[in-house]
Amino acid sequence: MYVPPEWPSEVRTPDIPDWETSAVAWLLDAVPPDYRAYEVLRRHPYALARMAGHHVRASIEAARAGYRGAAVELKGHLPPHAVEAVLEVYRREGPRLVQLARSIEAVERALRGEGFTATLRRRP
Repeated sequence: MYVPPEWPSEVRTPDIPDWETSAVAWLLDAVPPDYRAYEVLRRHPYALARMAGHHVRASIEAARAGYRGAAVELKGHLPPHAVEAVLEVYRREGPRLVQLARSIEAVERALRGEGFTATLRRRP
């Protein structure tokens, strides 16, 4: 079965029986640990995927805001090399979170029952 490149390797493909179990485990790793306490999210993986998507998109916005303000907010409280190290954390986390959001979106689509189709892309 074709799945898009953003499909997480930890999640079995939708053509495998009970693949949703691996999706739930992976999605729970993408949200705060307290989400594990809600049985409804395990019973309804689509709801968990929606919540995970909202959470990660909010984290992306928070990381962007943090990056924009870090140099000013941290100046005078940290040495310059530490400020630069914090900015580097934001530069690495941003792309990781964006990729995570794309992966969550792919899993959510599959949980809705949507299929995936491979497409050929033209080279520029």
